[in-house]
Amino acid sequence: MTRITFVGAGSTIFMQNIAGDALLTPALADSHFALMDIDPVRLAESETVTRAMIRSVGTDATVSTHTDRRAALDGADFVITAFQIGGYKPCTVTDFEIPKQYGLRQTIADTLGVGGIMRGLRTVPVLWDVAQDMMQLCPNATLLQYVNPMAINTWALAERFPDLKQVGLCHSVQNTVEELAHDLDLPKDEFRYKVAGINHVAFFLRLEHDDRDLYPALRQGYQSGRLPKPPLLMPRCPNKVRYEVMDHLGYFCTESSEHFAEYVPWFIKDGRDDLIEHFSIPLDEYPTRCVEQVASWKKQAKTLTDGRDIKVTRSHEFAADLMNAIVTDTPYTAYGNLPNTGQIPQLPLGAAVETPCLVDANGVQPSVVADIPPQLIALMRTQINVQELTVRALVEQNPEHIYHAAMMDPHTAAELDLRQIRNLVTELLAAHADWLPDWCKPAKAA
Repeated sequence: MTRITFVGAGSTIFMQNIAGDALLTPALADSHFALMDIDPVRLAESETVTRAMIRSVGTDATVSTHTDRRAALDGADFVITAFQIGGYKPCTVTDFEIPKQYGLRQTIADTLGVGGIMRGLRTVPVLWDVAQDMMQLCPNATLLQYVNPMAINTWALAERFPDLKQVGLCHSVQNTVEELAHDLDLPKDEFRYKVAGINHVAFFLRLEHDDRDLYPALRQGYQSGRLPKPPLLMPRCPNKVRYEVMDHLGYFCTESSEHFAEYVPWFIKDGRDDLIEHFSIPLDEYPTRCVEQVASWKKQAKTLTDGRDIKVTRSHEFAADLMNAIVTDTPYTAYGNLPNTGQIPQLPLGAAVETPCLVDANGVQPSVVADIPPQLIALMRTQINVQELTVRALVEQNPEHIYHAAMMDPHTAAELDLRQIRNLVTELLAAHADWLPDWCKPAKAA
């Protein structure tokens, strides 16, 4: 029996998607799901949801729940991480409110920028603890890592645990294909494409339908004002930023416009609210989304946990197909984030990069992409600078590199001077003191 462990199983909707996909996959349908979370209430809700799905599908799968991580990991074949250290409150709120006092506005703050750096400092030590437990309790298991900041996490895991079988997984490629199919009125399953780069800043290097290059239609549609259409997945977040970047750099990015707007220095600028309005940039989008998701979950919880069976449908996450490929030795291609061992030779070795990966019984094997246009590589390097300095801070326990990472962040550096950045980072480190390793706390907060 395959043992699939969820660390952060209280993320019930996400867990439901992955477990549901597994239950609909014959080789995984009778798996054991070991659910682990520190919140016993959310853990119990996730258990009820999982048992309802098992009843609905009619398999022999089993479930156990754990607040002890080691017990959940013991004997695992696959480990799926999905958690947010510090939660929406207080940590996400802190990551938005303190920068705002310095005039630094953000949209999502979970990947790059001061918000992404702080989240990385909170998250990586916990992932290292998970990895340490895995090396002792399930050394042959594969870690499917869904936690942001994806690139920082993946890079840091490889630095400390080079023998760990891991892959960082995201759904930005699938989401973008769905959005582009919506904009062009074409079936998404008929698209052919090649994507490569770094997580959230990867690009569609090839995008075709029936052997026809779709880029001319995207460019003409944007220049004429017909595109983008009202968004399919995020109604509050029109896709104008990505189209504008495509118009200037030539290629379409995998991550949403609300994310991308804060990775670069071009869209969120002091005194330029005209840019915010023109490109429909949703400032403070992530806190707003968190509040809405909490309210939505409270409404869903009763219907999902009142003992009724739950209809199980497939999601577009890679996890179940990836696990199936390893278990059955059936080749499958997924977009995965792995340390760069040469699969993107234009980017630094060790950096976490996202490319098509072949998955089978040999594990997750990246393919080489060596033809990324230089302007895209240049943009990726600005992101990698921040990621590398954050990882160096964590690995070397060097707090100065936290400041250096923030100083090199494109959006932060475009808005604040060096002294402002240093003061901002110091204030954030002090505010997050309860969630951070001792070495990176300011002296009075240590």
